[in-house]
Amino acid sequence: MAVLVTGGAGYIGSHTLIELHKAGLESIVYDNLSNASEESLQRVEHIIGKEIPFVKGDTRDKEQLRELFSNYSIDGVIHFAGLKAVGESVQKPLEYYDNNVIGTLRLLEVMREFDCKSIIFSSSATVYGEPEMVPIKEEFSTGNGITNPYGRSKYMIEEILKDLSKSDSSWKIVILRYFNPIGAHESGLIGEDPNGIPNNLMPYISQVAVGKLNELQVFGDNYPTVDGTGVRDYIHVVDLANAHVKALEYIQKQDVMQEPLIVNAGTGMGYSVLEVVKAFERASGKKIPKKIVARRAGDIAICYADVSRAQEILGWSAEFDLEKMCADSWNWQKKNPNGYEAS
Repeated sequence: MAVLVTGGAGYIGSHTLIELHKAGLESIVYDNLSNASEESLQRVEHIIGKEIPFVKGDTRDKEQLRELFSNYSIDGVIHFAGLKAVGESVQKPLEYYDNNVIGTLRLLEVMREFDCKSIIFSSSATVYGEPEMVPIKEEFSTGNGITNPYGRSKYMIEEILKDLSKSDSSWKIVILRYFNPIGAHESGLIGEDPNGIPNNLMPYISQVAVGKLNELQVFGDNYPTVDGTGVRDYIHVVDLANAHVKALEYIQKQDVMQEPLIVNAGTGMGYSVLEVVKAFERASGKKIPKKIVARRAGDIAICYADVSRAQEILGWSAEFDLEKMCADSWNWQKKNPNGYEAS
């Protein structure tokens, strides 16, 4: 099976390429490198000992997508490509809807033209909005109370995929709702390398630990949680990568699918910001200076998954704990203090 991986040079995509290789699957990467580095692909090739075809391009470029599908025999798509920063999406809603929604529409149109109708979509727990209760189950309502354009763009794409599936049961679609991926490959060769000041907690902590940033900004300490800081379900990026392999295996066994399979990808456990900081300090032996600042627009108090569907249907569950996530994050950051840039 040959899999097109959009956004494959990015954080989650690069780790998924390794797990696809382990599973005996061929990958083709399509990425505009707006939040990624070609260096990550070179390092993946070093890890797996094999070249991966790479085409630089944007999912909104229909002609280039057509050329891509003409040049390669593609059996299915893992669709990572998209803008992903919650805070930035509040500031730049048009860019997020254009990139995420329009890019996905163009991709689906070209997939249909080439009769390639298997796709795994990288969605997000933000589609649940402010959950009424936790753990969050897949059947909970979505779309109501979403606090940011990033989450709404993911929700819109999910609805498009549901309508597409209704119109044509030969489409085989899995929607993975990610919680909070952190960690890195155990080699320390690839990891999360955001542009500018990180939007996500773990790379922020890591850059403080390595001396790149002075202190961690903790956005709010008055949430109704164990210590006042936001609680999230953190998942090791390698576990998340493996969820995509399991989703592909599931799709391959289906003749038709009446609707998309929607699955939470998390651990089922929630940790507060301060609990993550303490775990990272243990893993790294570094003290993390921190400063409490105002809450961030679009953030919610508590978010963690019910993961029973993933276990029952995909036969998948997360293996790595928070200590492992922190240790691997630190290993990546200390070996690459400036990410891929200064390597």
